[in-house]
Amino acid sequence: MALNCPVIDLDSQAQGTVELDERVFGVKVRTDILARVVRWQLAKRRTGSHKVKTRKEVSGTGKKPWRQKGTGRARQGSLRSPQFRGGGVVFGPLVRDHGHRLNKKVRVLGLRSALSSKYAEGKLVVLAAARADEPKTKDLARRLAKLGWASALIIDGPEPDANFRRAVANVPGIDVLPQHGANVYDILRRDVLVLTPDAIKHLEARLA
Repeated sequence: MALNCPVIDLDSQAQGTVELDERVFGVKVRTDILARVVRWQLAKRRTGSHKVKTRKEVSGTGKKPWRQKGTGRARQGSLRSPQFRGGGVVFGPLVRDHGHRLNKKVRVLGLRSALSSKYAEGKLVVLAAARADEPKTKDLARRLAKLGWASALIIDGPEPDANFRRAVANVPGIDVLPQHGANVYDILRRDVLVLTPDAIKHLEARLA
């Protein structure tokens, strides 16, 4: 079964309609799956470069501070121990990869749910063409403002138009991605999802 969606241009003029595959844009929205996919994406983006020095890495002598018995003080083996100032840190963060595995079927279902949620909320817009004659930000920003797109993700085909992408780069709140870069986190973080017919064709081929 297909879902109908109107097509507009950058001047908000109607350009007909397009049919959307219900298997991609009409599935039940699974918020639990969306949360899992977003968590997986953000975990992969973490650099994991946080690091502290352990007792074997801090500078200092390895000599025993004082003899074991007879001083009246607690026994100590090294001034690099955590209880001394400048000593190593116990159980502190180390360089590591925060990424974890997520089943491919879950990732696909998450992307379907994200696309379907935008369609269900009426925030899915089909743009006839995401192109610009010149990489001029001012003109394009004015046209996007008339459309009411303060926060939007625009997904084009495999190769977005270079002039359009360059012009949009300086517009806050607007992102442009190729169809293979479509992901749950970027779809959900923007208010409006804008797809070109070319993007729809590739997304349906990939997810249906």
